[in-house]
Amino acid sequence: MSVLPDQHVINQIISGHYADPFSLLGMHAVAAGLEVRALLPDADQVWVIDAEKGKKVVELRRIDDRGFFVGLIPRRKNFFRYQLEVHWGENVHVIDDAYRFGTLLQELDIWLLSEGTHLRPYEKLGAHLQTLDNVAGVSFAVWAPNAQRISVVGEFNFWDGRRHPMRQRRENGIWELFIPAVSEGQLYKFEIIDCHGNVSLRADPYAFEAQMRPETASCVRKLPDIVPFSQTRKEANALNQPVSVYEVHLGSWRRHTDDNFWLSYGELAEQLVSYARWMGFTHIELMPVNEHPFDGSWGYQPLGMYAPTRRFGTPQDFKALVDAAHNAGLNVILDWVPGHFPSDSHGLAEFDGTALYEYADPREGYHQDWNTLIYNYGRHEVRNYLAGNGFYWIERFGIDGLRVDAVASMIYRDYSRKAGEWIPNYYGGRENLEAIAFLKYTNQTIGRELGGAVTLAEESTDYPGVTMPPDANGLGFHYKWNMGWMNDSLKYMQLDPVHRKYHHNLMTFGVLYAYSENFILPLSHDEVVHGKKSLIDKMPGDAWQKFANLRAYYGFMWAHPGKKLLFMGCEFAQGREWNFNASLDWHLLDDPNGWHAGVQHLVRDLNHTYRDNAPLYELDFNPRGFEWLVVDDHANSIFAFARRDENAGEVIVISNFTPVPRSDYRIGISRPGVYREILNTDSHFYHGSNVGNAGAVHSENISQHQREHSISVTIPPLATVYLRREP
Repeated sequence: MSVLPDQHVINQIISGHYADPFSLLGMHAVAAGLEVRALLPDADQVWVIDAEKGKKVVELRRIDDRGFFVGLIPRRKNFFRYQLEVHWGENVHVIDDAYRFGTLLQELDIWLLSEGTHLRPYEKLGAHLQTLDNVAGVSFAVWAPNAQRISVVGEFNFWDGRRHPMRQRRENGIWELFIPAVSEGQLYKFEIIDCHGNVSLRADPYAFEAQMRPETASCVRKLPDIVPFSQTRKEANALNQPVSVYEVHLGSWRRHTDDNFWLSYGELAEQLVSYARWMGFTHIELMPVNEHPFDGSWGYQPLGMYAPTRRFGTPQDFKALVDAAHNAGLNVILDWVPGHFPSDSHGLAEFDGTALYEYADPREGYHQDWNTLIYNYGRHEVRNYLAGNGFYWIERFGIDGLRVDAVASMIYRDYSRKAGEWIPNYYGGRENLEAIAFLKYTNQTIGRELGGAVTLAEESTDYPGVTMPPDANGLGFHYKWNMGWMNDSLKYMQLDPVHRKYHHNLMTFGVLYAYSENFILPLSHDEVVHGKKSLIDKMPGDAWQKFANLRAYYGFMWAHPGKKLLFMGCEFAQGREWNFNASLDWHLLDDPNGWHAGVQHLVRDLNHTYRDNAPLYELDFNPRGFEWLVVDDHANSIFAFARRDENAGEVIVISNFTPVPRSDYRIGISRPGVYREILNTDSHFYHGSNVGNAGAVHSENISQHQREHSISVTIPPLATVYLRREP
């Protein structure tokens, strides 16, 4: 005889407050046989069908008018595959019951997810197309240990939270459910009743695609296929290779002229990739493409960490953009933001009614500068969510490197806080030990498991060992942005040339610490927004001097030890500050012989000269690759140094940061020979005054600067000259 469920339990599951739906729904053994129970709101009639035989077995009785059905199959003890024939008025559907399937997560996955060491948590959490017992559908899983109940809602169940409550795995607080017949492209969310009894609709933290803002649902998508890491891509990231990065915001690099709308991933794959290749860059760095709710955050306040933004196309389209870059010989760096997230109600904030992803205390968990929440790096599951995300972009989209944003804000508890506004660590210090451990783990794991991929730190302090390996007490990054060099050199360049002699050290100081880390010299988006003016507008003087200053500065930068990064628009000296909501001012290049085209041609030639001359990059992080030749000519604001490679190659670089040309300027050299002028930022090709050295200079046995040999050169005004020693 059947034992009907208690009415109180039925009320709970219909109202969405029953946390263990599998104990009630589905097929269950009872004393008289097998009993099938189903919650099918608004259904009129339900039959159980033996899926193997295709025959009706029993009609379920509706014991609650709200849609709760029960039926007994007498004298049967063995469970069998069944389906439900459901009548909704005149519509009849044969469906597979989500509550006839067993648990989804395996014991090893449960262990690794709880421990925070699962390399690929995105393969288990989120929404995954799957076939179970020959039934196609989607398995859903979400971590929310303190929720009272979670349901999957979506297009497939009328967004009704009563229809698909999930099973909670109490071992690790993950809720899971396989729903038959859900297909790729369908929208879904998680309806959560949190620990306080409040109901909210949340996007999937592991969603592979999200709706176009302002909509916030997640979209069922197949996990992208793994992208093998080619040897060519690995070599392009190496410390002894040329690295010249073009930093790009996809939404404002170029727009459609008729409606100011964005280019798609497909259009960018054609236009951006071909342009970056023509310009000679080796890498493209994409400002955050993770899904984010607010355009004005530029992507730096992401909520869909696993979803490329829908603004420009689908995940497949984004992957095709990366593939196009690789086919053009360009590596792709992704701006990655594991430091904070916005508090939008559909996101991670108080996900299950508790501070789950963020620190609970606002002195630890709230970013005052950005009105965002800080990840709780001490939680294994949070660390796994973030570290797995880095793994995901590299392995599944072929991303070659992760530029980690705002590292200083992660590793210091007192970042941008006054006394009393922060909580010391366990030992009373200011370091966030959990964040440091997270960064070490992530960098070490990527280095070990995905050899060839690199991580780059935007770290603005003097924290020691950013690019040292974790086993040497470093953070394990491959590269660090040299914010000190950027600040010092721009401060120098903004001075009127008459005053530069008093601040000569601003251009020389960087070499004193150039080999303490593996540095990248960045002129990024941060330098051309928020009232800082564009790079060309920072330069002093009239138009001629502004452009000459900028060209000389670029020449100095491309020859200085360290890899290079330049923000879009700076390569042709855009005159206004960057605006994320508009295209770059490409019309400035309409005159092929104009000032802006001259700067563009220079940057292109700098990139190609840089790539073609090993002395300019091969020993970037070895003092043997650099020697000052003229370091103390304050009065004339002249700098000269030699760059060398492993095979006795040498390039001499001379910069004159005054508008006065210098004739017969003698420089002592270590290696006699013929030095050919291979680049001159004052060339008429770049709209300069065309002062130079007529092709080459020959060394003479005349001592200068404590050296036996020297060269006599003509140094153009406000210019940088490269001289390559001929073999």
